[in-house]
Amino acid sequence: MKDELDQNKKTILVVDDEQPIIDVLVCNLQREGYNTLEATDGEMGFDIAQEKRPDLILLDVMLPKMDGLTVCKKIKQVYNVPVLMVSARSEEIDKIVGLELGADDYISKPFSVREVMARVKANLRKSEDEKTGKEKEDDKKSNKIVVGDLELDLEKVEVRIKGQVKALTPKRIWAYKISCYATWGTCYKRSITWKGMELWILWWH
Repeated sequence: MKDELDQNKKTILVVDDEQPIIDVLVCNLQREGYNTLEATDGEMGFDIAQEKRPDLILLDVMLPKMDGLTVCKKIKQVYNVPVLMVSARSEEIDKIVGLELGADDYISKPFSVREVMARVKANLRKSEDEKTGKEKEDDKKSNKIVVGDLELDLEKVEVRIKGQVKALTPKRIWAYKISCYATWGTCYKRSITWKGMELWILWWH
């Protein structure tokens, strides 16, 4: 989706109806090493976000065609991306509404460019940390094989049948897994009944 952009760089979408503000932000973002995308109204911003899937969005609240709060809500329904709301409206209620709709941060105009760059970096770093944490959690889940009442935990090297632990040595549990792959292939988890697995485990045990 970002074919024309440098794949080694993060991409930031700037959505604002004031071109001078877009120019200032884009200039500084590019100087910091980011790809940039631009939109001057809410509908355009939403369409670009859907098509290009930027890594972070700087989104003005007061926009023509579709206001920033609506854009934020709709984007968050499509995919999870850091959204930094930018607005001259600094009332607390506006910030609360923006954050409740899924915004990750709120920057008031007039803003310091250095502050914006710092918040962009911080939110990108937070997003990466969350992705890394999810990947680690997925790795843990991938170490478990569950079929019916049987659960094989490769990390703890144990098997539970109807909640009761059947301890196995590392050698036996890995031999069991390799045998499953050899017999049923990579889809063996879906093609073997839990009773067959239970008999195999008890035989090894």
